[in-house]
Amino acid sequence: MASAPGSSVRVRFCPSPTGNPHVGLVRTALFNWAFAKHHQGTLVFRIEDTDAARDSEESYNQLLDSLRWLGFDWDEGPEIGGPHAPYRQSQRMDLYKDVAERLLDAGHAYRCYCSQEELDTRRDAARAAGRPSGYDGHCRDLTEAQVAEYQAQGRTPIVRFRMPDETITFTDLVRGELTFTPENVPDFGLVRANGAPLYTLVNPVDDALMEITHVLRGEDLLSSTPRQIALYKALTELGIAQRTPHFGHLPYVMGEGNKKLSKRDPESSLNLYRERGFLPEGLLNYLSLLGWSLSADQDIFTMDEMVAAFDIADVNPNPARFDLKKCEAINADHIRLLDVKDFTERCAPWLKAPFAPWSPEGFDEAKWEAIAPHAQTRLKVLSEITDNVDFLFLPEPVFDEASWTKAMKEGSDALLTTAREKLESADWTSAESLKEAVLAAGEAHGLKLGKAQAPVRVAVTGRTVGLPLFESLEILGKEKTLTRIDAALAKLAA
Repeated sequence: MASAPGSSVRVRFCPSPTGNPHVGLVRTALFNWAFAKHHQGTLVFRIEDTDAARDSEESYNQLLDSLRWLGFDWDEGPEIGGPHAPYRQSQRMDLYKDVAERLLDAGHAYRCYCSQEELDTRRDAARAAGRPSGYDGHCRDLTEAQVAEYQAQGRTPIVRFRMPDETITFTDLVRGELTFTPENVPDFGLVRANGAPLYTLVNPVDDALMEITHVLRGEDLLSSTPRQIALYKALTELGIAQRTPHFGHLPYVMGEGNKKLSKRDPESSLNLYRERGFLPEGLLNYLSLLGWSLSADQDIFTMDEMVAAFDIADVNPNPARFDLKKCEAINADHIRLLDVKDFTERCAPWLKAPFAPWSPEGFDEAKWEAIAPHAQTRLKVLSEITDNVDFLFLPEPVFDEASWTKAMKEGSDALLTTAREKLESADWTSAESLKEAVLAAGEAHGLKLGKAQAPVRVAVTGRTVGLPLFESLEILGKEKTLTRIDAALAKLAA
């Protein structure tokens, strides 16, 4: 069931605008995007917004903004248009109604008058008898008299698809050959009693009309595939579809406790990663590893490298575990790969209100540019820049009680007094000279550099951990550094 690569490849990404985008959704978009790019094909971006109760314009706009932030581009869809417009299902309702009528007229579908209570009763009885509990075909072949009786009772029917009594086998691009027997794929609904079309109708119809050749989607939709294959066959008979697309079902993404990562899990929210300052390329690099890899010995790569190498056959069907620490580590590598100018520009949001605790006039562009290369090697996410450089722009360093208690041991006042004397006469154009001053102060008190620099760091920056100390002192400057040591000595004396 393989398809030759080339411009004939057409894939789609079709999310619903409900709530914040989540990382599982992004992983699906990424694999479709990479597949289309690899085969010089077409990526169709379609919005599945037929659920008026859950869909919102705010979520729709947020979805578009998120995809743009990630760097995805699409060939057809919102903001671009294309030959199969419109690309929002809420604007295609007349089309679905017409297809449903044609399926009814051709005998591929029928009207089902069963109430929910009746369905539940028969389903429970089937389970108790050890039979499959799907729809039992009760309304498949109603007589005119039975239909008239149901209508007289005021029942409003749904439209249900008539599954063929045959085994359905297809080759999944990720999982290989799969077979579904008729008793496990019962007739299913296409249109609700109120006339609203269901996902089971609109999704395959849009794929057919938009000439989609490959459907790459989550494993949770695998059970719907045999139903859709049967529907494609019917749509082909009616001249609506040209082909049945090839299917590839992507592995589950697992969260804590080996449970499927859901939208309710905090680490699934794309907004969380944006707010923390993940790079799009870092996040996408990590998400691509959830079921795929470039090679056994290369975890860090660009999206261009992924596109060049991506083959859906290489996707592992086994569940992939989301590891936030590894995600952060890969993002840190991508931060280090940026040129310094790009890094300084990307940090900009976290150097301004509401993220930055200093006043706008307290920010010094020259100091920021001087410290940036040292900060770039230390960050996992861009939001960490604020705490790392605040000592440069605040009038006084932050007071962190844990850091103060850890660094200011007995004798710290004597050490700081000596360090101040040594720093007073040091060369403040050389970080190495400042290091030698603190080293000498430590030796005078029988301390190695690590122990000697801790009280100096906390006095000047407020924290026990931070950027390279002596480069930081050089950039902060002699006057502010000595003033802060004096303030720390006064606090110790008090």
